[in-house]
Order: sequence, then C-alpha cells, then structure tokens
Amino acid sequence: MNNKLYSIEDTMFPVKEVPAIYSIYEKIQMGAVDTNVNTGHKFIIREDTGEVLSCMTNSYKLVKNKTINKISSNIIQKQGGRIKEVSLFKKGAKTTVKWEFPQHKLRLTGKDDLTPEIIWSNSYDGTCGLNILAGAFRLVCTNGLVIGVVANKYQNKHSVYNVELEDIEGIIEETIKKTKIIMKNDFPKLIETKVEDTHILSMLKMFPLTSSEYMTNYLIANNPTNLWDLLNAATNVATHGLNRKLESTHKLESKIYNKIWKMASA
Repeated sequence: MNNKLYSIEDTMFPVKEVPAIYSIYEKIQMGAVDTNVNTGHKFIIREDTGEVLSCMTNSYKLVKNKTINKISSNIIQKQGGRIKEVSLFKKGAKTTVKWEFPQHKLRLTGKDDLTPEIIWSNSYDGTCGLNILAGAFRLVCTNGLVIGVVANKYQNKHSVYNVELEDIEGIIEETIKKTKIIMKNDFPKLIETKVEDTHILSMLKMFPLTSSEYMTNYLIANNPTNLWDLLNAATNVATHGLNRKLESTHKLESKIYNKIWKMASA
C-alpha cells in the first residue's frame, strides 16, 4: 500500500502527447516502402518516468495539472485559500487537490465552525474531465464533506473543441460564493430534520463492510438525532475510517451530501 503524502509539486510532473501510429510494408512499382499509418489516437506519456498513462483519441485535449494549478492558485490564494490535501492515483493518471478557506469560516451552531473548500480533479486517462467541486470542513471534529453535487459541480471533458476550460478562475470564484450560501441557507434544514432508522440504514449501505465496525461504534457513541448529526457521522467515517489513498474513498465521499439532502427533501 502506498502511504506517501503528496504535495502540489508532485502533481506537476511533465507530460507529453505521442501519436499512435503503425507502419505497413507496401509494394510499389519501383520497389517497397514503409508507410506510417495514423490511428487517430495518441499516447499520453509521463516524461519523468516514461510511463504511458493512457491512449486517447486525437480529439482529447491535454489539460496539464501545472496549467490548472497556475490558473486556479491565483484566485484561490486571493481568497485566502491554502492546500489541505493532495492525492494521486494510477501513477499520476488522476489527481485530486483540496483547498480550504479559513478566512471564510462560518458558525453554524454553538459548536460547529465550518470552512468552505474547493476540490479540483483532473485526469490524463479520460476517467474524468476537469472537475471543480465545492465542499465544507467541520472544525469541531475535523471532518470534510463534499457538497459539490448541490452547490456547483463544474465538469469539463477534455476536447479540442472545448473553450470553457479557459474560465477556470471564474468558475472557482463562483463556487466559493455558492458554497457559503449553501452553508448558511441549507445546512440549518438538516439540523431541523429528525433522523429516522431508515436514514441510518440507508447510510450504512453506502459504506464498505470494512468500515462497518467503525461507523457502528461512532453511531452508538454519538446517537445522531437529526440529519446534520448523521451527515457528520458519515463524513467522520470517510475522513477517519477509510483509506484516503484509495480513489474509491473520494468517490464515496462525493456522494454523501447529496444522499443526506435527498433525505431532508423527501
């Protein structure tokens, strides 16, 4: 298991595109010749290791982590953001970077201080486009929760025809604003909604069996009475009870808030 802690510099390794071609031996009138045939595909190669990260069609537009970080870090740092977590998967084929904004802290209840977050993901193998998610960080229990599916999920597939990638800075600024609105307007509804046994059972089914003991012990010890308590139980497990180095943990984490919100809206 890879337990390495990554930094933002680890995400900015050099990558290049190499045409995927093959040669055919053709006989012609004066003899024979090798002819290169373009397959309409290209390899995405990590230059520092020589690893082939993927083979994509020629319509795929290579968006480098270095470019995203350069554009996004300007507006993020202007808003007082700082890097909280960096994750690399599949030898660098996919990257997730999480920023937090302590200057925008919001007091939700007497004991709950929340800090907005921005999470951007990018891949070199087509498993995801450029994603920008909203999130929140609960200081009292050091839990993170992803609320991008409700606030603003900017998902942009890599394509040579796609020009919206140039608007990353504006998207991030808008996401920060929407996150603060949701934290202020929507979270109180979770506090007001009583938790039912069916809610707890539904939430338990989301998580892998390996975390069932951790989550059961947490629920017994904290006895959630409303959906806000249940939300924080789920995010506590995702933050502390699952392996943060696994991509599956981050995928599950991104679904928690949407599931809780649907319970509150039912």
